Amino acid sequence: MDDKRQPVRFEDLKDDDQKRLRLRVAHFLEAESGYRSGSRHWAQEDEPRPEYDPERTTLTERRLAKVAELKALHPNDAHQLGLGQISERTLQRWSAAWPDQGIMGLADGRLTPVLRGHRKITPQVGEAIHAVHAECLHRSRVGMKTKERMIHQFVREKFGTEAETKIPHYTTLLKVWKEWFGPEGGRQRYLRSAAAVDTGGSTVTTTRPGQVVVLDTTPFAVKLRDDVFGEPISVDLTLGLDAFTHSLVAFRLTPESDSSIEVAMLLRDVMLPLPMRPDWTPDMEWHYPGVPSALITEFAGYPVAGRPFFAPETVTSDHGSVYKNHHLVQVARTLGTVVLPARVMRAQDKAACERAFSGIQSLLLELLLGYRGRDVADRGADPEEDAVWTVDEAEHLLATWIVGVWQNRRLDQYAPAWDPGGRHSPNTLFATAAARDGIALQIPDASLYHRLLPAHFVKVHGRRGVKIGGLWYGGDHPVLAGLGSLPSPRSGRHRGKWVVHRDPRDCRQVFIELAGKWHPLPWNGLPKGEDVLAFSDARVQQVLREAARAGLKPRDDTELLPVLLDLIGAHSPVGSWPSQMTKTERTERAREVARARAAERDRAAPTGPTSLPVAPRPAELVRQNQQAVDAERRRRREAAVDAPLALPPRLGDGLRQRSLFMLPDADDEPDSPPAQEGPK
Repeated sequence: MDDKRQPVRFEDLKDDDQKRLRLRVAHFLEAESGYRSGSRHWAQEDEPRPEYDPERTTLTERRLAKVAELKALHPNDAHQLGLGQISERTLQRWSAAWPDQGIMGLADGRLTPVLRGHRKITPQVGEAIHAVHAECLHRSRVGMKTKERMIHQFVREKFGTEAETKIPHYTTLLKVWKEWFGPEGGRQRYLRSAAAVDTGGSTVTTTRPGQVVVLDTTPFAVKLRDDVFGEPISVDLTLGLDAFTHSLVAFRLTPESDSSIEVAMLLRDVMLPLPMRPDWTPDMEWHYPGVPSALITEFAGYPVAGRPFFAPETVTSDHGSVYKNHHLVQVARTLGTVVLPARVMRAQDKAACERAFSGIQSLLLELLLGYRGRDVADRGADPEEDAVWTVDEAEHLLATWIVGVWQNRRLDQYAPAWDPGGRHSPNTLFATAAARDGIALQIPDASLYHRLLPAHFVKVHGRRGVKIGGLWYGGDHPVLAGLGSLPSPRSGRHRGKWVVHRDPRDCRQVFIELAGKWHPLPWNGLPKGEDVLAFSDARVQQVLREAARAGLKPRDDTELLPVLLDLIGAHSPVGSWPSQMTKTERTERAREVARARAAERDRAAPTGPTSLPVAPRPAELVRQNQQAVDAERRRRREAAVDAPLALPPRLGDGLRQRSLFMLPDADDEPDSPPAQEGPK
């Protein structure tokens, strides 16, 4: 236990003991320097007293005078002050301990004794307590009374009835159990998982912005309305927090659950400057010292808001599925970032991010209509009916609040170690770090979006292109036509294959990089010259399942287009009316549209204020898809014949040409000269 013992702190003493220790220090300093404060610059009115005047007395004389003064006190008063037994040797010992230990060098060690266990806990009882604890981890939750009976049973069966008589009382067992294993107030499955994990002993100390960025996802505490049907939906909030400055450097609102592509784009947002928005005031613009805003605007190409941006060095997250997959490993390798997962069941490893969630909820979300509360029991009568904010409006409100409020809010419990009593905010901490270390103006280009997409290693088919996720892309694209069916010069694990990137939120096209330039490869099933609503990879799998269920064996992806458009509302039967669709279908449709709009915004180069594209209404979705169906049918009819089809004449044209009652027009000239009247 000696290697795990920590030094005693002043805060370990109780309030009365702290007051007595301060009086002891005042007596000691008066004997050492002649002043109770320890310095002549803070001398009281009657100091120094004659017997403690440093100009007239020596140190030994002052110590002897102090011993005599304390012994002259009433024994009860001296005992109450903790100075009942004091001698010159005591003052000498305090003087030797003062330079190294400070105020705790004068403390009475009997006030903070080392916990050495309980005398009544024999080795047999201790073994029984540990055995019962290990057994209770795998059982359902039981009370302390049941644990006491199990301890008695273990000792009686293993050591005999004589050892059982030495088991202490229930209250002692309860006290020992809490000292050894804690209160155990969590859920049983969480306690079992936490006990099975080795916590480790390494710590990370942050000293600069971007050294550690903490990521986490939580359900948004406000019910929002989707931008398509206006239905109340649940949204997930993903945050990126800088561990040194506690700045919220990026966030994402995702309908329903997020995926790894949202996390990848979130890390991209950390590296990009945040553009100013039209309704933001000038005080929200870039204002950090060392780098003027004009220079940042020149580098970025647009006015930049006052939010830090940098390349993250280490990313810490929990063990959610979106943070533990091959795609995020690929993203971290592309960005040169180290992924440092938090310990399992150890929320304190990312306590700052958890505290940020609570701060956003208490300072902002509780004031909004549609707030759901912390628990089902605390929920309002009908938060879905109160929902008035759309996803776009909530995203803009949260961005405005972060730049205007959070970045300028004082950090009380998260003050830096070098100035614990100072007034600091995330902006001031970043400004201090920028003045000390400088700012690296590394703004990535637009191609970073393509490099962060999931990579697929495929071969090129000479006629059909590349196949990714069950669909063929770039069948007649000139880039793939130049490649032909030649294998890639790549060697190693993916020998002879080409790397193609695809955004799972928008599967209408994929991207291939050749000679440093990115080329989009459209889906072979897209109609020519028409725009089809974006669809995700989940919709692709649904289309393939529907085609297989219907017994279709398509020779070309163009035969899958009617199935796809039927699933995403190509026609307008009664079953596809918004009022006749189920809530799950409307939520799924709205989520797909929102993800497609987010992909379109991420794909565009950041050249100014960022905003999501306008969401199409249900009638617009039907109209777009109906036009796509008509265009595809027209293309098939034209491809079925060799010669172009001539437009048929109107129904009345042939009747007019053959009619006997149709008079010639006045401007028409007769074919033969008119007959002359009169006698021949």
